Amino acid sequence: MHRFYLHLLPVLAFIAVPHFAHAEIAVKNGEKIAFLGDSITAGGWSNPAGYVRLVIAGLEANGVKAEAVPAGISGHKSDQMLARLDKDVLSKKPQWMTLSCGVNDVWHGPRGVPLDDAMAKTGTYDDKVAARGTYKKNITAIIDQAQAAGVKPVMLTATVIQENLDSKENGLLAPYNAFLRELAKEKKIPLADLNAMFQERIKTENKPNVKVLTSDGVHMNVEGNKLMAIGVLQALGLNAAELDKAKAAWQPLEAAGIMAAQKAAEAKAKAAAEARAKAAAEKPAAKKAPGLK
Repeated sequence: MHRFYLHLLPVLAFIAVPHFAHAEIAVKNGEKIAFLGDSITAGGWSNPAGYVRLVIAGLEANGVKAEAVPAGISGHKSDQMLARLDKDVLSKKPQWMTLSCGVNDVWHGPRGVPLDDAMAKTGTYDDKVAARGTYKKNITAIIDQAQAAGVKPVMLTATVIQENLDSKENGLLAPYNAFLRELAKEKKIPLADLNAMFQERIKTENKPNVKVLTSDGVHMNVEGNKLMAIGVLQALGLNAAELDKAKAAWQPLEAAGIMAAQKAAEAKAKAAAEARAKAAAEKPAAKKAPGLK
């Protein structure tokens, strides 16, 4: 080989390496991840196979022991998450924070949070809408305050509202998710585009009358939790091989989740039966008409 090309080999090798090199997992051993969200996130922690649990297990399967800071509260919207950000997240001193917010801002209708000032003027909201602010302002404030406190945010687009992708609710949710994508790009923060992942999966499955990813159209079933966890782990830098390790580690959690769901269903059925029996026992006996035996 010509001496000129021999001289260039180290340079060429250096140029080629970044193309094939794998970026490291962003989360490091001992770091905390706060999971800020609504009932989907609350279930992601309380369910043994919830997405929060799966994220932590997936990281550990790849040699990263992280601590979860659960911060999901059922029914919460962007204004409520902003109000409790310091108490539930920043005061815990996490290094990371995932933000899952948007479903309730849309789903709650008149009690929801408008995307922006223009939407707030449509007249479809209750008289307390001004106090709730707007989604754009609330989410931006959450991200800004987290970054100012040294917490690295990971943006999650809001998942679906009913698995009918052509529903009115999903149409209303679309501009909220478009804003999240734009903000993540502007703030240069990782994005887990869960809504896009959900839409792709639902379209691929093509089962109009079957809940593929949710138990009720909104809250996650086993597959929905797994898909959410995959999206978050990808945003944190895991590659395909590392995701395979994560999925293998999830099997015991999935089994525990299925068992917990069965027990919850049995308990719910038992409580309903007991309530019916009690109501029947307390129901006053019908009075007989005079003269009838």
